[in-house]
Amino acid sequence: MNGIKIHLPELAWYGNTELEIEFPASWDVSVCYMKGHRRRALSEKGYREAFANPIGTKPIRQLARGKKEVVILFDDMSRPTRVAEVVPYVLEELKAAGVKDKSVRFIAAVGAHGALTRIDFAKKLGEAVLSRFPVYNHNPYENCINLGKTSHGTPVAVNAEVMACDLKIGIGCLIPHPLTGFGGGSKIILPGVASIDTMAAHHRDLITKLLTQGTDPGIGVATFEGNLMRRDIDEAARMAGLDVKIDTVLNGWGQTTAIFVGDPIAAYAEGVKLARKVYATTPSETPDIVVLNTYCKANEAVLAIPLLGGLLRGKQGDLVLIANAPEGQVPHYLVRSFGKNLGGRLWGRPAGPLQDINRFIVLTPYIDIAGADWLAAPEYIVWAKTWPEALERLSKDHGKRTKVKVAVVPDGTMQYFT
Repeated sequence: MNGIKIHLPELAWYGNTELEIEFPASWDVSVCYMKGHRRRALSEKGYREAFANPIGTKPIRQLARGKKEVVILFDDMSRPTRVAEVVPYVLEELKAAGVKDKSVRFIAAVGAHGALTRIDFAKKLGEAVLSRFPVYNHNPYENCINLGKTSHGTPVAVNAEVMACDLKIGIGCLIPHPLTGFGGGSKIILPGVASIDTMAAHHRDLITKLLTQGTDPGIGVATFEGNLMRRDIDEAARMAGLDVKIDTVLNGWGQTTAIFVGDPIAAYAEGVKLARKVYATTPSETPDIVVLNTYCKANEAVLAIPLLGGLLRGKQGDLVLIANAPEGQVPHYLVRSFGKNLGGRLWGRPAGPLQDINRFIVLTPYIDIAGADWLAAPEYIVWAKTWPEALERLSKDHGKRTKVKVAVVPDGTMQYFT
């Protein structure tokens, strides 16, 4: 076929390659790039300037002086943060403060996700870190210390190893999130290293309480001001004593293009200003077919689904969700199923067909039937292992039409529509 070819990012932690998809030349295909898709990667100078001029606090090398125990928290494999590129600058700051290696440990802030393996640690941190420092998983079911309640009534219990340290540093990234507006910031504490009880109360009880009171929780993709879930998270981070947060802003290929270092709340607020511009996307005209790629969070592909409302706007259409995640969909101990009739505390039975979707095609060579019920009831999902297979299914219904409108989203887990 000599048609319209588009290249999409894929396999962020498995070679960071691209997938070529092709459409018939007669189809009307629009690619919905985010505004920052082609931003340049951050230079060494950019990193050094950010660490030398933190936002709302002193440089790490000053904060670290005289500290006895240091913890560096980092996000898990469901987030695209290239932590290994950031860590050398953090270690340089600690060395300048006289902190010895034996005083430093790393903890994966997995929240309610499954534990990481050594392979994951190496991908996130690099082999050099593993040979110098202990790296631990957070266990949300054990060894958490109660710190009290937030002003919204959320009981806060945090990893005891984290609380045993007198300098706490977090590394993550700022990308859109359907509840808290954007990821990053204080989320490295809640849900990152909080107890399962704290996470459940924050996700369920807080929202229920606010709605019962008639209070708008202010949640939503790219929603920052007035987001009460975000405020609850920030309070928990203050209670836990998070000293410094480092958040990156990415381009469409997952490269770090900006970094914000400093006070977890102040630095995050500055980062949101840029993130809103970088990830903002103009939707195409209402399409017949939506191709929704998941790159940054391919193993948590459900986070791309909220974008559909901004594209279809009530019109029925077909959806191809590209979820190339060799590890499958991330275990989530709060909301995933763990049997035909079993699930986490916030689990609900799989929904019927997605709203406004005629046919739901999941494109992946790594079929994950149990993970798919996070997206929709299994009987409503059509599997395709290759793009030609998915296109063949689409062409049966649309191939004879003179004009087929297609909207392609390069990364539905990173973008948001304005």
